Amino acid sequence: MPRKSFPMAIILLVIATCLMPGATILAQNAAATSDTLSQTEIDRIVRAFTAKETEFRKALNLYSFKRDAMIQSLGMGGQVTGEYRRVSSFTFDDQGNRYEKISFFPMPSFGGVTPEDLEDLGGIQPFALEPSKIDKYNIKYVGKEKIDELNLYVFEVTPKVVPDPKKIKERLFVGRVWVDDQDLQIVKTKGKGIPETKINKFPVVETYREQIGGRYWFPTYTYADEELIFDNGQPLHIRMKVRYSDFAPARADVKVIEVDGDELPTQEVKPPPPPKPKP
Repeated sequence: MPRKSFPMAIILLVIATCLMPGATILAQNAAATSDTLSQTEIDRIVRAFTAKETEFRKALNLYSFKRDAMIQSLGMGGQVTGEYRRVSSFTFDDQGNRYEKISFFPMPSFGGVTPEDLEDLGGIQPFALEPSKIDKYNIKYVGKEKIDELNLYVFEVTPKVVPDPKKIKERLFVGRVWVDDQDLQIVKTKGKGIPETKINKFPVVETYREQIGGRYWFPTYTYADEELIFDNGQPLHIRMKVRYSDFAPARADVKVIEVDGDELPTQEVKPPPPPKPKP
């Protein structure tokens, strides 16, 4: 089966739109056309794509892949004032635990990346919905949208209850997901992780998926460009680009290996706080 993906022209158009001022999560997709579906049909589609998201996450455990993540702070005129760059290869064990081999991680010149940013980088940004947390969301059907040859159902996703960051360290997604009407799988997401605090804000990120192996849609590109406004009025212009590539079946038994080749006990790499085609 041929690989399905979004064409380069569509990606570039969407990224250009993201750069326009005034973009918001809930008003992000005026192109979605109103399409009347019965509640029974909507419920069937939601059950199908959430079930397939569980299947996809299990399938991902059988693959290794490369992630190239870059987060930049921008100043006046768009010049880069700081950068966090991290290139890694990932694999998973049969319990779904993630392991990382870092191949490139220069000293960050942007120190604003928080533990929550790192958590979103490995969770909400590429995947949006954690299958075990589906019951914590309200999922509302918005309409249909056609992107190239893909006919997509569009759903708005909001948490039923926003976690209190003072009581629980839980991250949830707010935004939209686009579901292919044939495969009934998520092929695109746009939103951000919450909760936010007075001193910790997060950009709206757009993630595209590509069909790998003729069955599942894997995330291949994430992009964000937004000026974050903190409660004290201080702005911070952030640009993020994350590419996922080199998907390949992997063994479940892995160890974490540093760049110099020294073998370490198996564990998830936790770095010091810092974060589809080229735009």
